[in-house]
Amino acid sequence: MTNVDWWRGAVLYQIYPRSFYDADGNGIGDLRGITAKLDYIASLNVDAIWVSPFFPSPMADFGYDVSDFCGVDPLFGTLADADALIAGAHARGLKVLIDLVISHSSDQHPWFVESRRDRHNPKADWYVWADAESDGTPPNNWLSIFGGSAWEWDARRRQYYLHNFLKAQPDLNFHNPDVQAAVLAAARFWLERGVDGFRLDTVNFYFHDLALRSNPPAPADAAVNTVPRSNPYGFQLHLYDKTRPENLGFLEKLRALLDQYPGTTTVGELGIDNDVAETTAAYTEAGKRLHMVYGFDLLAPNVTAVDIRQAVERTEAGLGSGWISWALSNHDFPRVISRWGYADVAPLAAPMLIALATALRGSPCLYQGDELGLIEADVPFERLQDPYGKTFWPEFKGRDGCRTPMPWAAQAPFSGFSDVDPWLPIPADHAHAAVDRQAADPASPLNRIRHFLRWRRGEASLRHGAIRFFDAPAPVLLFQRGDDRLCAFNLGREAVEVTLPRAGHVLRESGFEADLSGQTLTLPPLGAAFLADS
Repeated sequence: MTNVDWWRGAVLYQIYPRSFYDADGNGIGDLRGITAKLDYIASLNVDAIWVSPFFPSPMADFGYDVSDFCGVDPLFGTLADADALIAGAHARGLKVLIDLVISHSSDQHPWFVESRRDRHNPKADWYVWADAESDGTPPNNWLSIFGGSAWEWDARRRQYYLHNFLKAQPDLNFHNPDVQAAVLAAARFWLERGVDGFRLDTVNFYFHDLALRSNPPAPADAAVNTVPRSNPYGFQLHLYDKTRPENLGFLEKLRALLDQYPGTTTVGELGIDNDVAETTAAYTEAGKRLHMVYGFDLLAPNVTAVDIRQAVERTEAGLGSGWISWALSNHDFPRVISRWGYADVAPLAAPMLIALATALRGSPCLYQGDELGLIEADVPFERLQDPYGKTFWPEFKGRDGCRTPMPWAAQAPFSGFSDVDPWLPIPADHAHAAVDRQAADPASPLNRIRHFLRWRRGEASLRHGAIRFFDAPAPVLLFQRGDDRLCAFNLGREAVEVTLPRAGHVLRESGFEADLSGQTLTLPPLGAAFLADS
């Protein structure tokens, strides 16, 4: 992939290092574990890997609380291990994106340790500090996604500091140009080591309203995809604590840095519930800011064919020159197989869902284990690790259910992930879906997905073509990519007949079968079809 725009239409594969493969036998996955499995990743026929954080961290939020942006936590290995992973991936034609978590740091980062010492030190203004109200209460009504106020009192400075997530994750003050320079220097550090770009965590959280205005309440009927219904964070319209206009200027600085390293890219996590299309267009204006973002539309529960069409058409209508990355799963949401109600038919649903995600216009992001059809794990409270889940249990059980370790060998202890009991338990039904068992079965979800993604690589229309939807009976999604490819997906459990807009023939080399008589296509349950003009 020598084209600097390789990322357009590329398939990204997210790796959660703690749960991918444990190479050193401590029950936690690591960088050498990822390197050991690069042949497996390459066999999936994906184009790039996104590796979740492996930086030094106290692990209050399992790596998303960074205490050194230019290092590797000993839990995951060394800088030499990171270099070996990058080199090994490149040798197999895989690009490497790493998670850049710069909206906040750990409260143990040296920057914050200095900042909280007093109000006059050189880094006193590197974080968001504010005086209390006259009655001692926080300066406004902003809420933390992880529960409670977004403000934490610090006795040393006798001020509150802002934390949009855990209190151990204080927000950096991007209004300070020294902070911007410091995080750009961290990005350059990794670009110099050969990474091909960044997944930008909480990319719209960098700036806050300097006047610290309180957020207004959200309308009672507002759609909220970013947090569970049990979380009061969804009760507000987040106008002042995130997605501020100043963010665009910083993203232009970040893009200017990336442009010094041709062929690198960015994908931002854009967590918003209003003005989604307009904000996506602004954040991904071609050649100016981010290369692409992914939102939360398809990470919602119980998504239907109508929902998908509406989300894609809404995005396409407002996207302008920008680009989107569609994701059905990631490390923060229940696995799509369970979230969309297919847990009992996972082997049948998994190939269709990944084919769907990779047939939409954009750069799809797949999550480790979805190629195996893994369902959401039910982690008992006594094994729960996620602080988010502990706060909102039992109405919301947190994110551990999608983070359980990868099952590599059905009959091996701990499913071949580790030699010891891993940090999260591996469900028995995951062991039954292990890689070794599926690799030996030509009809398994894993092999069907490998086959499809290999075929997709040669389909220019599916990588780069425009998208146009056609009316179809529920629960079918019918659209055209480019000038010559029809794509049909049956999200239901019964066979469905669909009248096509024109005659064609089924491209059975995709690995998906369907009956076609004239312009009448019969899709099997949870089936798909790709067609070309006759």
